[in-house]
Amino acid sequence: KPSLEHEWRGICMQISLLIAAVAAVAAEPPWYQKTWYPYLFDCSDSADWRDQYDSACSAHSANECDVETRSACPQTCGLCTPSSPKMVIATPPIMAAAVAFLFIAYLYVRIDAFPTGAEVGLARVDELSLKIKSGARQFLETEYAYLAVFVVGLALTLFFLFYLTEDENAYTIALSVSLSFVTGATLSASAGWWGMMVATDGNAKTTAACAGDRANGVPGSLNAGLNVAFSTGAVMGFAVVGLGLAGVSTAYVVLCSIYGDDDQALVMQCLAGFGFGASSIALFARVAGGIYTKAADVGADLVGKVEAGIDEDDPHNPAVIADNVGDNVGDVAGMGSDLFGSFGEASCAALLVGASSPMIVAAGWGALMFPLALSGVGILVCMATSFVATDLMPVRDEKGIESALKMQLLVSTLLMTPCVYALAVTLLPAATCGMCVGGFVVGGVCSSPLKAFFCVGFGLWGGCVIGFVTEYYTSFSYTPVQEVANACRTGAATNIIYGLALGYKSAIVPVFVVAFIVFGAHSLAGFYGISLAALGMLATLATCLSIDVYGPVCDNAGGIAEMCELHPSVREKTDALDAAGNTTAAIGKGFAIGSACLVGLALFGAFVTRLNDTGAKVTVDLLDPLTFAGLLVGSMLPYWFSAMTMKSVGKAANEMVIEIKRQFDANPNLLIPNHPDRPDYDTCIKISTDASLQEMIAPGALVMLSPVLCGVCFGTRCVTGLLAGAIASSVQMAISSSNTGGAWDNAKKYISKGAMDAVIGEEEPETVDNTGKVQTKKSQIFKAAVTGDTVGDPLKDTSGPALNILMKLMAIISVVFADVFLAVNKGDGLIASWL
Repeated sequence: KPSLEHEWRGICMQISLLIAAVAAVAAEPPWYQKTWYPYLFDCSDSADWRDQYDSACSAHSANECDVETRSACPQTCGLCTPSSPKMVIATPPIMAAAVAFLFIAYLYVRIDAFPTGAEVGLARVDELSLKIKSGARQFLETEYAYLAVFVVGLALTLFFLFYLTEDENAYTIALSVSLSFVTGATLSASAGWWGMMVATDGNAKTTAACAGDRANGVPGSLNAGLNVAFSTGAVMGFAVVGLGLAGVSTAYVVLCSIYGDDDQALVMQCLAGFGFGASSIALFARVAGGIYTKAADVGADLVGKVEAGIDEDDPHNPAVIADNVGDNVGDVAGMGSDLFGSFGEASCAALLVGASSPMIVAAGWGALMFPLALSGVGILVCMATSFVATDLMPVRDEKGIESALKMQLLVSTLLMTPCVYALAVTLLPAATCGMCVGGFVVGGVCSSPLKAFFCVGFGLWGGCVIGFVTEYYTSFSYTPVQEVANACRTGAATNIIYGLALGYKSAIVPVFVVAFIVFGAHSLAGFYGISLAALGMLATLATCLSIDVYGPVCDNAGGIAEMCELHPSVREKTDALDAAGNTTAAIGKGFAIGSACLVGLALFGAFVTRLNDTGAKVTVDLLDPLTFAGLLVGSMLPYWFSAMTMKSVGKAANEMVIEIKRQFDANPNLLIPNHPDRPDYDTCIKISTDASLQEMIAPGALVMLSPVLCGVCFGTRCVTGLLAGAIASSVQMAISSSNTGGAWDNAKKYISKGAMDAVIGEEEPETVDNTGKVQTKKSQIFKAAVTGDTVGDPLKDTSGPALNILMKLMAIISVVFADVFLAVNKGDGLIASWL
């Protein structure tokens, strides 16, 4: 299409100009002056620098401190900080976000170039896609209407709490925290909405690309289907990172304009509200979306596959539309909001801890903005990497699909590594004298640009290790899942036993990896190092989220192909794409869990840092009775939370099963293959919608009220134990839950693709038809696998993913409410009044 080509050239020109501008600013930024980087200069007499300059620093305020004093090695002088144009220093990250949005525009053009179902003679494909989109949109509109009330109510609560507890500038601080919260919540919801809208458009085009235009002799192809699905996922990936980077950068600039450069601790306290808002929406999106999709999925599996003997995507299954809607609201919108929250919170934690270092502050805004610079460069790296799967590695067979997607992750990680080093040595300070020669002091640890590079690298490469270990335990290409499938020969009970054992075992390597990252990063740069490691794991977020969202798009495409009763070759292509999507989704979940743990721990460090900045000397002492009590309660919360979410899925699924059976009894024609009668899809959609919105409230309240009640009633010591216990327990439970469910799902797929047909034919000869073909889905082995998959559904798609947010949300709430906790008996809580 000439118009599309012309539009694409214009977009390319704009992107090129923006990249050139970013490079120019990075090479010789207009705000850079060497006098603002004092640690690049030699001290003429390092022996007596303290006597010469400490008194000078004490005699001046930050705004009056002269250039000579700043440039003379004031390592311990927190007052002598430079001032610089904040809007200019924030330009590179904001420009990187603008590049992300321009690249999204290009992706829309690319997706638009692929034909719709109607354009290849398959109008029914577009009709079903529209029905799925309408159901997803209806759910999100209803959910966001509830959440709008919640956001407004909590914003007003925050305003009054801070207005009553702050001594100076109470009105301004209360308003800043509240508006930051609303901004984070709005952008988090926008990220989920944006991704869901494009995913429901991409599923139909993926189906059409796999079907081809038979009337005009254009065959469908795997490569075309992959291009559509991956480009659709990339829109979500770059939208999350672009919105997150633009939101955090802009909020930071505005807050610094209000409070000035000097009070970075107060700026960061207000900025924490942004992360709080983002994770609040993510929690409800994850829980509600997970309940929605699994209620429909479990109902469709139990009644459709096990009892009626029809496929879950059969158009006669009443829950089929609700199931496909759930894939979008849970796996797309929920995941987008979740990782948006991780990105925002990791950025807030790194900025807050970094701002507590006088040496980083004195080094200038370049050093302060190092965490955001990482994310900005990550956008450019992921943008370049995206062409590997779509252009440089065209897919020719089924084996090439998984290789192309996994290559995306490896290439982006490899390209990001030298970029991190360049940013670290360029932006971070390196003292030439004093207590930390060659580096800077942060959190009482002598760090350096090289050590900061290793901290980011630990997270960057540790995420890959966790992702690929997760793949090993959840892909049917490897022994663990094959063992689970083989266990189905003796029934559902042994299948479940093997699956649970696999999940527990799969937590071993990821926990060791996270433990190594935490120990290494903290040794090199304290809690600042941990927050950098979290950002390192999220540095290639755009790529990771692209290959993650790719999976649900392909799953929907296969469902549409089945509902439209297209040629079996079309379903074979969509199934091949979906099989690779299951693997990449497992990798994405590993990344999400690992990054959530690091973000939660970084926010824990930010909480302790915030308390110490206010004058309260806080240490985490496990021998303290209140701290240990909090540790026990925090370790229990993930179990309480999982029990609530799994029971919610069970209740909703029970209603769904009853409704599906009612429709089958009322209209027996639904059980006749190829019969024109269709079920009542809307009733099943309503059941999932109502149940998910009602059941999301209690788990959300548990997570959000626990740290607040703990801090107000029992003080900050109890909160430190609560956070430590919740993080340690959640990360292991999230890994085992997600991998157990993923293994059961892929064991079912391994059997359904015919890998165990020889065994089924030998042990269940009644499943062999007159032509000698094994009817796999009529076997007891397959039904045992379906039972395991059904049990695992709420584990891998509801409870497991939502635990990611539990780790982060409790910690960011503690950061936001730190001053409130301190206002109650100086941080000792109400219990101090009773003792």
